Amino acid sequence: MRVVVQRVSRASVTVDGRVVGSIGVGLLVLAGFTAGDDDATLTWMADKLVGLRLFADADGKMNRSVADVNGAILVVSQFTLYGDVQRGRRPSFIHAAGPDIAILRYERLLQLLRDRGVSVETGEFGAMMDVELVNDGPVTLTIER
Repeated sequence: MRVVVQRVSRASVTVDGRVVGSIGVGLLVLAGFTAGDDDATLTWMADKLVGLRLFADADGKMNRSVADVNGAILVVSQFTLYGDVQRGRRPSFIHAAGPDIAILRYERLLQLLRDRGVSVETGEFGAMMDVELVNDGPVTLTIER
C-alpha cells in the first residue's frame, strides 16, 4: 500500500459537476493498493494516518494529530501511485491491484479510519474525479507499507 498525505486547510472531490466529498482542516489521502495488501497492512496504515502529528501545537511545532485538531480525512483511491515509468514513456500499472481487489481494500481502509473516530469523506472509486485542495504548509508525505 502506498499513500500520499497532504495536510490541508480544505479539500474536495467533484465528479460530473457534483461534490462527492469535502473537508475543512485535515488530511487529503491519495491511496494506492496492491493485490498483496492484507488487513494488517490496512490496519497499520489507518493507525499511522490517524496518529501522524502533522498539525501545529501552541508553540507552532507539528505535535498534533488529525484527531487532536478535530480534523477530517478525505480519502481518494489512486491506482496511478503504482505507475512504473522505469522503462519507456507510458506507465505500467502491473503492481497496482485490479479494481475488484482495490475496491475491497479501499472500503476496508475507510472503515478502519472511521472505527478510530475520525470523520472520513471519500472520492468515488473508479470515477474520473476533480480533486481540489489547499495544501497547508505545504506538508506532503509519502508512506508505504
